[in-house]
Amino acid sequence: MRIMRTIRIPGAALLAGAVASLCALAALSMAGRATAKDEKAPPPKPALTVTTARPASASLPLGFSANGSIAAWQEAIIGSESGGLRLNEVRVNVGDVVKKGQVLAVFSDETVRADVEQAKAALQEAQANAAEARANAARARALQSSGAMSEQQITQFVTADRTAAARVNSARAVLTQQQLRLKYTQVVAPDSGIISARSATVGAVIGVGTELFRMIRQGRLEWRAEVTAPDLGRVRPGMSATVRAASGGAVTGKVRAVAPSVDPQTRIALVYVDLPPALSPDAPLKAGMFASGRFELGATNALTVPQQAIAVRDGFSYVFRLNPDSRVSQMKVSTGRRLGERVEVTGGLAPDAQIVVSGAGFLNDGDLVRNVPAPAQAARPGPAR
Repeated sequence: MRIMRTIRIPGAALLAGAVASLCALAALSMAGRATAKDEKAPPPKPALTVTTARPASASLPLGFSANGSIAAWQEAIIGSESGGLRLNEVRVNVGDVVKKGQVLAVFSDETVRADVEQAKAALQEAQANAAEARANAARARALQSSGAMSEQQITQFVTADRTAAARVNSARAVLTQQQLRLKYTQVVAPDSGIISARSATVGAVIGVGTELFRMIRQGRLEWRAEVTAPDLGRVRPGMSATVRAASGGAVTGKVRAVAPSVDPQTRIALVYVDLPPALSPDAPLKAGMFASGRFELGATNALTVPQQAIAVRDGFSYVFRLNPDSRVSQMKVSTGRRLGERVEVTGGLAPDAQIVVSGAGFLNDGDLVRNVPAPAQAARPGPAR
């Protein structure tokens, strides 16, 4: 019995030692966890480094855009005033700039010159007959009181005098007509301008009234802008308008007139804008072009932000406001006019709000950011001396 007791005592000691070891390990683990909790968590990292700015007030132009065609202010039709004559010479072509009174074409004038000489001879004959009749009538009047001639004879001489004078006037009119025919053998420009079309052909026998040339008077063009009914009331004669050609060139004109009626089908009215004379072949606008333009209505002050600050998502415009805790808030705004790199904000933004400029397109609502000053623009080097 003593031997068995001696064996059990060491086993109980070993068991007690193992339990104590486990308790010590558990205590150490709990102490380690408490120490980890006591340590401070690392701060969150910013999602992006950004620059910020505040909205600025700027003067933006006020106006609206329209489309329309470029046309000639007035197009003159130059035709033939002589019939049955052969065209000998054509001195201008399409695109030539001509002056008022310049000869454009020449007809054959041999026949007309012969008619002029014949009319001159007829006039001289009529004048000689009239001189004789005038002398006879003068003698008859002188003998009227003497009774040597009867009243009937005196009346005949006086009537012959008047008839001869009328024949002189008729012959003079025929001569003037033939001289006009001779003048019309040269086709001259009725006004200064640009030749826009030519149908004259050398050697052709032209009839009276046949079209030979078309000319844009004074080289003046006009923009016939198609303006909708709501915008029509904002247009006034004398208003400035900028017209842009398809090539990119821009020309400034003035509103000359507004159409008195609106097309009942399209609800569009025409506004006639005078353009500067296009006498140079390098002019950006040509008759028949389709061009877009903008009517300037003045300028107004507006709240603007940089274009980079606008983030377009799902068809809506947003900006990100920087809060004091360095986090951003997404704000929906309404945009309006644009001027260079500035965009007008018409609603949804306070004038003193600090908004993100660079990096706005990569942010989400509630992101933590790091704000840095905007880099200064480097000065451009001057020309080498």
